[in-house]
Amino acid sequence: MLGITQPTSIAASRRAPRLAARRRCGRYAFTLIELLVVIAITSLLIGILLPALASARSSGRASVCGSNIRQLTLANEMYADDWEDHFAPGAIDFRTLNRHRWHGTRTAGNEPFQPVGGSLTTYLAGEGTSRAVRACPSFVEIPAGSSAFERGCGGYGYNNAYVGTHRTRAATDVWTVVTDNAGAPRHHFREPARTVAFADAAFAADDLIEYSFIEARFHPDRPTSRYDPSIHFRHASRASAAWLDGHVSLEMRTHSWSSGLYLASPQALQLGWFGSADDNSLFSP
Repeated sequence: MLGITQPTSIAASRRAPRLAARRRCGRYAFTLIELLVVIAITSLLIGILLPALASARSSGRASVCGSNIRQLTLANEMYADDWEDHFAPGAIDFRTLNRHRWHGTRTAGNEPFQPVGGSLTTYLAGEGTSRAVRACPSFVEIPAGSSAFERGCGGYGYNNAYVGTHRTRAATDVWTVVTDNAGAPRHHFREPARTVAFADAAFAADDLIEYSFIEARFHPDRPTSRYDPSIHFRHASRASAAWLDGHVSLEMRTHSWSSGLYLASPQALQLGWFGSADDNSLFSP
């Protein structure tokens, strides 16, 4: 019997090109289920990575802030080298003219400060006559208006009560003003590594405003009278602090308080003090 070749099905011959096309495209195409799985995994990874990225950005801003505030301490050291070992005055003729700050001057008491003529402006890096303080990247700019009169300090405050003012000890914990035209002499501070010079600063008035000083917990000449706080814990609930010996640290808030004289709440705006002791030991000689 002669060999007979089995005929190919007409339907099979029609399916063959489609199957081959599917095999070729299968290398690149996704099914709907596969696509949904990829989307779910991508969303999960984004959810995991976003907090880490936010934390990295926050750490980066804190590092820039630490560099900025260290430059202020170095500028203050250079000032003391030139001015017979006295640190820079924080606010010359504060009670009378109120036109001078460590970071600049102004022509009227209700104006923002310009970065010229301040105690430290000639010691700060800058071009030409502009020696503005480098602003903390985490400080939120305040709107222009009546509350902006302290603008110009970059979001940093000076320990003006003890470092930026020349005082003498009158009694235990009582320091009276000798002059505000000069800062304190270096030899007053026996532990410069434990005396804060600059820190992140702001003030709770009707809102959060820029402020030039970090206030101690109590008035130097009235040790039972407490200041409203001005250290601003803006870096993940920490504040950059520069100490008289030149080192910089991030400090956690340990205390806050409000006199009730201002509309805004210091606690709600992350203002307060660091340090375990409720006294002026981290500010005073």
